[in-house]
Amino acid sequence: MTTPARGVGRPRVSSRETIAEAACELFLESGYEGTSIAGIAQRAGVSRSSFFNYFSSKSDVLWSGFDERLDRAVAALEAPGAGADSAGIEAVLAAILEGVEPDPLALAFGNAQAMGLAEELQRESALRQGRLATALSEAARGAGVERIRADVLGAAYAIVVLSSLRVWAEGGAGHGSPLAQLQHALPRIADLHWG
Repeated sequence: MTTPARGVGRPRVSSRETIAEAACELFLESGYEGTSIAGIAQRAGVSRSSFFNYFSSKSDVLWSGFDERLDRAVAALEAPGAGADSAGIEAVLAAILEGVEPDPLALAFGNAQAMGLAEELQRESALRQGRLATALSEAARGAGVERIRADVLGAAYAIVVLSSLRVWAEGGAGHGSPLAQLQHALPRIADLHWG
């Protein structure tokens, strides 16, 4: 019995999800540093150029979904009047985590040691936390909050977002949602009053 031939030159699969799945498998098998982009492409059955159609780097495999949400949040925080009250700020932050499902980043947080990703996740989390903190601080300053208080607010709220995502991922996807973690964590910084 023969199997039908695939079209010549056509990759078996070339979807973003398949490439991400292949990357995560290899991170678990060989560690993050031991995994090459060529290896990911080979495992996914695509060319290196196909990999780069979807991702700019190995790190982007993990962070691209979160970065899209972060981009939208930063844009919302740059709107005039965005920092007027805590309810508006909390809605922007909730939108970052609302509907997040298990993805490569969640898998990485949950398996950081096995994947050899602890330092990478710490470094990349800090970059995103800093970006969000800056946007939050600027929104607070735009609403008339003095600089030091605005910086403290920005840092605290940004930490809560990234920490909520990490805690959810480390606990396993069957234990609530990152949004529920955020809603649980926000009262812990309530004495910082936004306004």
